[in-house]
Amino acid sequence: MRFAMSRLHGSHEVWQPQSQIDRDAVLKELEAVLASSHFCNSKRYPAFLSYVVEHALAGRTEQLKERTLGIEVFDRAPNFDTNSDTVVRYTAGEVRKRLLLYYSEHPHQSAIRISLPAGSYVPEFTPAHNNVAESALEPDRSALQTEPGSDPENSGGSLPHLRAAQEPAEQEFTAGQSKSRRLTLRWVFGAVTLVLLALAVAGSVYLNSSMVQQVTLVDSFWAPVLHDQRTVIVCTGSVVFADNHYSGVITAGKDIDYSFVSFQNASAIAQVSSMLARSGMAMQMLSAPSTPLTDLSGHSVVLLGGYNNPWTLRLIEPLRYHFSPPAADEIILDREHPDVHWMRDRSLPYSSADDYAIIARFLDPTTGGWIVAIAGVGRNGTEAAAQFITSPHYLQQLRDRLGSDFQNRNLEAILKVSVIDGKTGAPSLLAVHTWR
Repeated sequence: MRFAMSRLHGSHEVWQPQSQIDRDAVLKELEAVLASSHFCNSKRYPAFLSYVVEHALAGRTEQLKERTLGIEVFDRAPNFDTNSDTVVRYTAGEVRKRLLLYYSEHPHQSAIRISLPAGSYVPEFTPAHNNVAESALEPDRSALQTEPGSDPENSGGSLPHLRAAQEPAEQEFTAGQSKSRRLTLRWVFGAVTLVLLALAVAGSVYLNSSMVQQVTLVDSFWAPVLHDQRTVIVCTGSVVFADNHYSGVITAGKDIDYSFVSFQNASAIAQVSSMLARSGMAMQMLSAPSTPLTDLSGHSVVLLGGYNNPWTLRLIEPLRYHFSPPAADEIILDREHPDVHWMRDRSLPYSSADDYAIIARFLDPTTGGWIVAIAGVGRNGTEAAAQFITSPHYLQQLRDRLGSDFQNRNLEAILKVSVIDGKTGAPSLLAVHTWR
Protein backbone atom coordinates (compact mmCIF):
# COMPACT_ATOMS: atom_id res chain seq x y z
CA MET A 1 0.00 0.00 0.00
CA ARG A 2 1.44 3.35 -1.06
CA PHE A 3 0.73 6.45 1.01
CA ALA A 4 -0.11 9.45 -1.14
CA MET A 5 -0.15 12.69 0.84
CA SER A 6 -2.46 15.48 -0.21
CA ARG A 7 -2.04 18.19 2.41
CA LEU A 8 -0.61 19.10 5.77
CA HIS A 9 -2.88 19.38 8.78
CA GLY A 10 -1.18 20.89 11.82
CA SER A 11 2.08 18.98 12.14
CA HIS A 12 1.08 15.79 10.34
CA GLU A 13 0.29 14.84 6.76
CA VAL A 14 -3.24 13.76 5.88
CA TRP A 15 -3.44 10.75 3.61
CA GLN A 16 -6.14 10.48 0.96
CA PRO A 17 -7.06 6.89 -0.02
CA GLN A 18 -6.55 6.60 -3.80
CA SER A 19 -7.65 3.06 -4.61
CA GLN A 20 -10.00 0.36 -3.45
CA ILE A 21 -7.06 -1.30 -1.70
CA ASP A 22 -6.46 1.93 0.24
CA ARG A 23 -10.14 2.20 1.16
CA ASP A 24 -10.23 -1.43 2.27
CA ALA A 25 -7.22 -0.73 4.52
CA VAL A 26 -9.11 2.13 6.18
CA LEU A 27 -12.20 -0.05 6.64
CA LYS A 28 -10.05 -2.77 8.19
CA GLU A 29 -8.65 -0.21 10.65
CA LEU A 30 -12.20 1.00 11.37
CA GLU A 31 -13.21 -2.58 12.15
CA ALA A 32 -10.34 -2.93 14.62
CA VAL A 33 -11.21 0.36 16.33
CA LEU A 34 -14.90 -0.55 16.66
CA ALA A 35 -14.00 -3.94 18.17
CA SER A 36 -12.04 -2.24 20.97
CA SER A 37 -13.40 -1.73 24.50
CA HIS A 38 -13.85 1.98 23.78
CA PHE A 39 -16.54 1.31 21.16
CA CYS A 40 -17.85 -2.26 21.35
CA ASN A 41 -20.21 -1.64 24.30
CA SER A 42 -21.98 1.26 22.63
CA LYS A 43 -24.37 1.64 19.70
CA ARG A 44 -24.18 5.39 19.33
CA TYR A 45 -20.41 5.89 18.92
CA PRO A 46 -19.79 3.05 16.40
CA ALA A 47 -22.78 4.21 14.32
CA PHE A 48 -21.42 7.75 14.18
CA LEU A 49 -17.82 6.77 13.39
CA SER A 50 -18.83 4.22 10.75
CA TYR A 51 -21.06 6.75 9.01
CA VAL A 52 -18.47 9.53 8.79
CA VAL A 53 -15.64 7.20 7.74
CA GLU A 54 -17.68 5.47 5.04
CA HIS A 55 -18.95 8.77 3.66
CA ALA A 56 -15.45 10.25 3.67
CA LEU A 57 -14.12 7.23 1.75
CA ALA A 58 -16.95 7.62 -0.76
CA GLY A 59 -16.09 11.30 -1.25
CA ARG A 60 -19.39 12.48 0.23
CA THR A 61 -17.93 14.82 2.85
CA GLU A 62 -20.48 17.50 1.99
CA GLN A 63 -23.04 15.35 3.81
CA LEU A 64 -21.05 15.36 7.05
CA LYS A 65 -22.97 18.25 8.57
CA GLU A 66 -24.62 18.40 11.99
CA ARG A 67 -28.19 18.36 10.71
CA THR A 68 -27.58 15.56 8.22
CA LEU A 69 -25.85 13.45 10.86
CA GLY A 70 -28.68 14.04 13.31
CA ILE A 71 -31.23 12.87 10.74
CA GLU A 72 -29.30 9.95 9.24
CA VAL A 73 -27.48 8.56 12.30
CA PHE A 74 -29.74 9.49 15.21
CA ASP A 75 -33.18 9.41 13.54
CA ARG A 76 -33.95 13.03 14.33
CA ALA A 77 -36.74 14.85 12.52
CA PRO A 78 -35.60 16.98 9.56
CA ASN A 79 -36.45 20.17 11.45
CA PHE A 80 -34.89 19.23 14.77
CA ASP A 81 -33.36 22.08 16.79
CA THR A 82 -29.57 21.71 16.74
CA ASN A 83 -29.21 24.31 19.50
CA SER A 84 -31.22 22.39 22.10
CA ASP A 85 -30.56 18.88 20.77
CA THR A 86 -26.77 18.55 20.86
CA VAL A 87 -26.55 14.82 20.22
CA VAL A 88 -24.27 15.20 17.17
CA ARG A 89 -21.78 17.56 18.81
CA TYR A 90 -21.46 15.58 22.01
CA THR A 91 -21.21 12.26 20.21
CA ALA A 92 -18.43 13.68 18.02
CA GLY A 93 -16.58 14.85 21.12
CA GLU A 94 -16.90 11.44 22.74
CA VAL A 95 -15.74 9.65 19.56
CA ARG A 96 -12.79 12.03 19.31
CA LYS A 97 -11.78 11.24 22.91
CA ARG A 98 -12.17 7.48 22.48
CA LEU A 99 -10.05 7.46 19.34
CA LEU A 100 -7.25 9.20 21.25
CA LEU A 101 -7.53 6.66 24.07
CA TYR A 102 -7.49 3.75 21.63
CA TYR A 103 -4.33 4.89 19.84
CA SER A 104 -2.58 5.76 23.10
CA GLU A 105 -3.05 2.12 24.14
CA HIS A 106 -2.15 0.65 20.72
CA PRO A 107 0.64 2.91 19.47
CA HIS A 108 2.31 0.39 17.12
CA GLN A 109 -0.51 -1.84 15.89
CA SER A 110 -1.96 0.26 13.07
CA ALA A 111 -0.56 1.24 9.68
CA ILE A 112 -3.31 3.86 9.41
CA ARG A 113 -4.82 6.03 12.10
CA ILE A 114 -8.32 7.48 12.07
CA SER A 115 -8.89 10.83 13.75
CA LEU A 116 -11.69 13.37 14.02
CA PRO A 117 -10.33 16.94 14.04
CA ALA A 118 -11.84 19.33 16.55
CA GLY A 119 -14.66 21.37 15.08
CA SER A 120 -15.19 19.01 12.15
CA TYR A 121 -17.22 15.90 11.36
CA VAL A 122 -14.91 14.88 8.49
CA PRO A 123 -12.46 12.17 9.62
CA GLU A 124 -8.81 12.21 8.66
CA PHE A 125 -6.47 9.30 7.95
CA THR A 126 -2.74 9.39 8.64
CA PRO A 127 0.02 6.80 8.38
CA ALA A 128 1.02 5.73 11.87
CA HIS A 129 4.70 6.50 11.25
CA ASN A 130 3.84 10.17 10.70
CA ASN A 131 2.12 10.53 14.05
CA VAL A 132 3.83 13.33 15.94
CA ALA A 133 3.04 12.03 19.41
CA GLU A 134 4.54 8.64 18.59
CA SER A 135 7.75 10.05 17.11
CA ALA A 136 8.22 12.25 20.19
CA LEU A 137 8.34 9.15 22.36
CA GLU A 138 10.60 7.14 20.03
CA PRO A 139 14.27 7.24 21.15
CA ASP A 140 17.02 7.87 18.60
CA ARG A 141 18.38 4.34 18.09
CA SER A 142 21.54 5.59 16.31
CA ALA A 143 22.67 7.12 19.58
CA LEU A 144 22.72 3.65 21.14
CA GLN A 145 24.31 1.67 18.28
CA THR A 146 27.89 1.56 16.97
CA GLU A 147 29.55 -0.44 14.26
CA PRO A 148 33.18 -1.58 14.23
CA GLY A 149 35.37 1.14 12.77
CA SER A 150 32.70 3.84 12.81
CA ASP A 151 32.61 7.02 14.87
CA PRO A 152 29.11 7.70 16.27
CA GLU A 153 30.02 11.39 16.64
CA ASN A 154 30.19 11.70 12.84
CA SER A 155 27.42 9.27 11.98
CA GLY A 156 24.77 12.00 11.73
CA GLY A 157 22.43 10.20 14.11
CA SER A 158 23.54 11.47 17.50
CA LEU A 159 21.50 13.83 19.61
CA PRO A 160 22.89 17.43 19.56
CA HIS A 161 22.36 18.08 23.25
CA LEU A 162 24.23 14.88 24.17
CA ARG A 163 27.10 15.83 21.90
CA ALA A 164 27.38 19.30 23.46
CA ALA A 165 27.41 17.83 26.96
CA GLN A 166 30.29 15.54 26.06
CA GLU A 167 32.66 18.03 24.43
CA PRO A 168 34.27 19.61 27.57
CA ALA A 169 35.14 16.21 28.99
CA GLU A 170 36.50 14.90 25.70
CA GLN A 171 39.18 17.61 25.52
CA GLU A 172 41.03 16.02 28.45
CA PHE A 173 41.71 12.73 26.67
CA THR A 174 43.89 11.53 23.87
CA ALA A 175 42.30 10.66 20.55
CA GLY A 176 42.03 6.98 21.44
CA GLN A 177 40.66 7.61 24.91
CA SER A 178 38.27 10.23 23.52
CA LYS A 179 36.44 7.72 21.34
CA SER A 180 36.03 5.24 24.21
CA ARG A 181 34.84 8.00 26.52
CA ARG A 182 32.30 9.23 23.98
CA LEU A 183 30.91 5.74 23.55
CA THR A 184 30.59 5.28 27.31
CA LEU A 185 28.85 8.63 27.82
CA ARG A 186 26.55 7.96 24.91
CA TRP A 187 25.43 4.67 26.44
CA VAL A 188 24.90 6.35 29.84
CA PHE A 189 22.87 9.21 28.40
CA GLY A 190 20.97 6.78 26.19
CA ALA A 191 20.12 4.56 29.15
CA VAL A 192 18.95 7.53 31.22
CA THR A 193 16.84 8.74 28.29
CA LEU A 194 15.22 5.33 27.91
CA VAL A 195 14.46 5.14 31.64
CA LEU A 196 12.83 8.58 31.57
CA LEU A 197 10.82 7.66 28.49
CA ALA A 198 9.72 4.40 30.12
CA LEU A 199 8.53 6.30 33.19
CA ALA A 200 6.67 8.81 31.01
CA VAL A 201 4.99 6.07 28.99
CA ALA A 202 4.08 4.13 32.16
CA GLY A 203 2.55 7.25 33.65
CA SER A 204 0.60 7.90 30.46
CA VAL A 205 -0.69 4.32 30.37
CA TYR A 206 -1.74 4.56 34.02
CA LEU A 207 -3.60 7.84 33.47
CA ASN A 208 -5.27 6.53 30.34
CA SER A 209 -6.33 3.26 32.00
CA SER A 210 -7.70 5.22 34.95
CA MET A 211 -9.66 7.48 32.59
CA VAL A 212 -11.01 4.48 30.68
CA GLN A 213 -12.12 2.81 33.93
CA GLN A 214 -13.90 5.96 35.08
CA VAL A 215 -15.66 6.41 31.76
CA THR A 216 -16.64 2.75 31.72
CA LEU A 217 -18.09 2.76 35.25
CA VAL A 218 -20.43 5.67 34.58
CA ASP A 219 -21.28 4.40 31.10
CA SER A 220 -21.96 0.91 32.44
CA PHE A 221 -24.49 2.12 34.99
CA TRP A 222 -26.22 4.34 32.44
CA ALA A 223 -25.82 1.90 29.52
CA PRO A 224 -29.53 1.08 29.04
CA VAL A 225 -30.34 4.79 28.86
CA LEU A 226 -27.31 5.77 26.76
CA HIS A 227 -28.01 3.02 24.22
CA ASP A 228 -31.56 4.31 23.71
CA GLN A 229 -31.59 6.53 20.61
CA ARG A 230 -34.68 8.42 21.79
CA THR A 231 -34.88 11.55 23.90
CA VAL A 232 -34.45 10.92 27.63
CA ILE A 233 -37.19 12.35 29.84
CA VAL A 234 -35.93 13.94 33.06
CA CYS A 235 -39.02 14.13 35.29
CA THR A 236 -38.47 16.15 38.44
CA GLY A 237 -40.64 16.72 41.49
CA SER A 238 -41.53 20.16 42.79
CA VAL A 239 -42.73 21.66 46.05
CA VAL A 240 -44.36 24.68 47.69
CA PHE A 241 -43.63 26.20 51.09
CA ALA A 242 -45.40 24.78 54.15
CA ASP A 243 -44.14 26.14 57.47
CA ASN A 244 -46.05 23.55 59.47
CA HIS A 245 -44.37 20.62 57.74
CA TYR A 246 -41.22 18.94 59.08
CA SER A 247 -39.21 19.76 55.93
CA GLY A 248 -40.74 23.22 55.48
CA VAL A 249 -42.26 22.25 52.12
CA ILE A 250 -44.93 19.94 50.70
CA THR A 251 -45.33 18.32 47.30
CA ALA A 252 -46.82 20.58 44.67
CA GLY A 253 -50.10 19.48 43.12
CA LYS A 254 -51.43 19.84 39.58
CA ASP A 255 -53.27 23.04 40.46
CA ILE A 256 -50.15 24.88 41.68
CA ASP A 257 -48.99 27.50 39.19
CA TYR A 258 -45.68 28.48 40.80
CA SER A 259 -44.04 25.45 42.35
CA PHE A 260 -40.25 25.28 42.71
CA VAL A 261 -37.34 22.94 43.35
CA SER A 262 -34.90 23.23 46.25
CA PHE A 263 -31.22 24.05 45.88
CA GLN A 264 -30.41 20.37 46.52
CA ASN A 265 -32.79 19.18 43.81
CA ALA A 266 -31.40 21.80 41.43
CA SER A 267 -27.94 20.40 42.16
CA ALA A 268 -29.20 16.90 41.32
CA ILE A 269 -30.73 18.14 38.07
CA ALA A 270 -27.43 19.81 37.12
CA GLN A 271 -25.37 16.68 37.81
CA VAL A 272 -27.64 14.39 35.80
CA SER A 273 -28.10 16.86 32.94
CA SER A 274 -24.34 17.38 32.66
CA MET A 275 -23.70 13.63 32.55
CA LEU A 276 -26.34 13.08 29.85
CA ALA A 277 -25.02 16.00 27.82
CA ARG A 278 -21.44 14.70 27.96
CA SER A 279 -22.74 11.36 26.67
CA GLY A 280 -24.44 13.05 23.73
CA MET A 281 -27.99 12.36 24.90
CA ALA A 282 -30.90 14.60 24.00
CA MET A 283 -33.17 15.20 26.97
CA GLN A 284 -36.44 16.86 27.85
CA MET A 285 -37.18 18.28 31.30
CA LEU A 286 -40.71 17.77 32.66
CA SER A 287 -42.41 18.66 35.93
CA ALA A 288 -43.86 15.54 37.55
CA PRO A 289 -47.18 17.02 38.81
CA SER A 290 -48.25 18.11 35.32
CA THR A 291 -46.85 15.18 33.32
CA PRO A 292 -49.27 12.50 32.07
CA LEU A 293 -48.27 8.87 31.58
CA THR A 294 -48.43 9.27 27.79
CA ASP A 295 -45.46 11.69 27.96
CA LEU A 296 -43.35 9.07 29.74
CA SER A 297 -44.35 6.05 27.67
CA GLY A 298 -41.82 4.76 25.17
CA HIS A 299 -38.90 6.72 26.62
CA SER A 300 -36.11 6.16 29.10
CA VAL A 301 -37.04 8.24 32.13
CA VAL A 302 -34.93 9.72 34.93
CA LEU A 303 -37.06 10.35 38.03
CA LEU A 304 -35.63 13.02 40.33
CA GLY A 305 -37.01 13.28 43.85
CA GLY A 306 -38.83 10.99 46.25
CA TYR A 307 -41.85 12.26 48.12
CA ASN A 308 -41.95 15.42 46.00
CA ASN A 309 -42.37 13.35 42.82
CA PRO A 310 -45.66 11.42 42.41
CA TRP A 311 -44.26 9.41 39.48
CA THR A 312 -41.39 8.16 41.63
CA LEU A 313 -43.81 6.97 44.32
CA ARG A 314 -45.99 5.23 41.74
CA LEU A 315 -43.38 3.57 39.54
CA ILE A 316 -41.10 2.19 42.26
CA GLU A 317 -43.96 1.10 44.53
CA PRO A 318 -43.86 -2.52 43.18
CA LEU A 319 -40.11 -2.84 43.87
CA ARG A 320 -38.48 -4.33 46.94
CA TYR A 321 -37.29 -0.96 48.23
CA HIS A 322 -40.04 1.65 48.01
CA PHE A 323 -41.58 4.57 49.89
CA SER A 324 -44.43 4.39 52.35
CA PRO A 325 -47.66 6.12 51.25
CA PRO A 326 -47.43 9.94 51.35
CA ALA A 327 -50.05 10.23 54.08
CA ALA A 328 -47.87 8.22 56.50
CA ASP A 329 -44.42 9.05 57.85
CA GLU A 330 -41.79 9.45 55.15
CA ILE A 331 -40.06 6.07 55.24
CA ILE A 332 -38.21 3.71 52.90
CA LEU A 333 -39.60 0.18 53.28
CA ASP A 334 -38.14 -3.25 52.48
CA ARG A 335 -40.82 -5.54 51.04
CA GLU A 336 -38.85 -8.69 51.86
CA HIS A 337 -38.14 -7.62 55.45
CA PRO A 338 -41.12 -5.62 56.80
CA ASP A 339 -39.34 -4.94 60.07
CA VAL A 340 -36.53 -3.07 58.26
CA HIS A 341 -36.98 0.57 57.28
CA TRP A 342 -35.05 3.82 56.91
CA MET A 343 -36.26 7.31 57.87
CA ARG A 344 -34.97 10.67 59.09
CA ASP A 345 -34.81 11.14 62.85
CA ARG A 346 -37.81 13.33 63.63
CA SER A 347 -36.37 14.20 67.05
CA LEU A 348 -33.71 16.27 65.29
CA PRO A 349 -34.19 19.42 63.22
CA TYR A 350 -34.55 18.71 59.51
CA SER A 351 -31.20 20.42 58.84
CA SER A 352 -29.38 18.05 61.21
CA ALA A 353 -31.03 14.67 60.56
CA ASP A 354 -29.31 12.06 58.37
CA ASP A 355 -31.17 11.40 55.13
CA TYR A 356 -31.69 8.25 53.05
CA ALA A 357 -32.27 7.61 49.37
CA ILE A 358 -33.20 4.97 46.82
CA ILE A 359 -31.34 4.65 43.54
CA ALA A 360 -32.95 2.28 41.06
CA ARG A 361 -32.47 1.25 37.44
CA PHE A 362 -35.08 -1.06 35.94
CA LEU A 363 -37.10 -1.85 32.85
CA ASP A 364 -40.59 -0.66 33.66
CA PRO A 365 -43.67 -2.45 32.24
CA THR A 366 -45.87 0.62 32.78
CA THR A 367 -43.88 2.98 30.55
CA GLY A 368 -42.21 0.35 28.38
CA GLY A 369 -38.79 1.95 28.91
CA TRP A 370 -35.90 2.08 31.35
CA ILE A 371 -36.35 4.00 34.59
CA VAL A 372 -33.53 5.52 36.62
CA ALA A 373 -34.83 6.72 39.99
CA ILE A 374 -32.83 9.20 42.07
CA ALA A 375 -34.99 9.58 45.10
CA GLY A 376 -34.26 10.80 48.61
CA VAL A 377 -36.59 10.69 51.57
CA GLY A 378 -35.72 14.38 51.69
CA ARG A 379 -33.94 16.80 49.40
CA ASN A 380 -30.46 15.98 50.76
CA GLY A 381 -30.93 12.33 49.89
CA THR A 382 -31.83 13.19 46.30
CA GLU A 383 -28.73 15.35 45.90
CA ALA A 384 -26.49 12.60 47.33
CA ALA A 385 -28.09 9.95 45.10
CA ALA A 386 -27.41 12.07 42.00
CA GLN A 387 -23.80 12.45 43.09
CA PHE A 388 -23.52 8.69 43.62
CA ILE A 389 -24.68 7.57 40.17
CA THR A 390 -22.71 10.17 38.21
CA SER A 391 -19.41 9.52 40.04
CA PRO A 392 -16.98 6.70 39.12
CA HIS A 393 -15.69 6.79 42.72
CA TYR A 394 -19.08 5.89 44.20
CA LEU A 395 -20.12 3.57 41.38
CA GLN A 396 -17.00 1.54 42.14
CA GLN A 397 -18.64 0.66 45.48
CA LEU A 398 -21.71 -0.60 43.64
CA ARG A 399 -19.67 -2.65 41.21
CA ASP A 400 -17.69 -4.15 44.08
CA ARG A 401 -20.97 -5.35 45.57
CA LEU A 402 -22.47 -6.64 42.32
CA GLY A 403 -19.44 -7.68 40.28
CA SER A 404 -18.63 -6.44 36.79
CA ASP A 405 -21.84 -7.78 35.23
CA PHE A 406 -24.23 -5.04 36.29
CA GLN A 407 -24.57 -3.15 33.02
CA ASN A 408 -28.07 -4.34 32.06
CA ARG A 409 -29.42 -5.78 35.30
CA ASN A 410 -32.36 -4.32 37.17
CA LEU A 411 -31.07 -3.00 40.47
CA GLU A 412 -31.94 -1.01 43.57
CA ALA A 413 -29.75 0.36 46.33
CA ILE A 414 -30.22 2.22 49.61
CA LEU A 415 -27.94 5.13 50.46
CA LYS A 416 -27.35 7.02 53.69
CA VAL A 417 -26.10 10.60 53.79
CA SER A 418 -25.04 12.77 56.69
CA VAL A 419 -26.62 16.22 56.89
CA ILE A 420 -24.91 19.07 58.77
CA ASP A 421 -26.46 22.53 58.87
CA GLY A 422 -28.60 21.59 55.90
CA LYS A 423 -25.57 20.65 53.78
CA THR A 424 -25.38 17.27 52.04
CA GLY A 425 -22.50 14.99 53.02
CA ALA A 426 -20.97 12.04 51.18
CA PRO A 427 -23.30 9.10 50.41
CA SER A 428 -22.63 5.61 51.73
CA LEU A 429 -24.05 2.35 50.35
CA LEU A 430 -26.25 0.39 52.80
CA ALA A 431 -28.10 -2.28 50.80
CA VAL A 432 -28.32 -3.57 47.23
CA HIS A 433 -30.86 -5.75 45.42
CA THR A 434 -30.83 -6.99 41.80
CA TRP A 435 -33.17 -9.02 39.63
CA ARG A 436 -33.51 -10.13 36.01
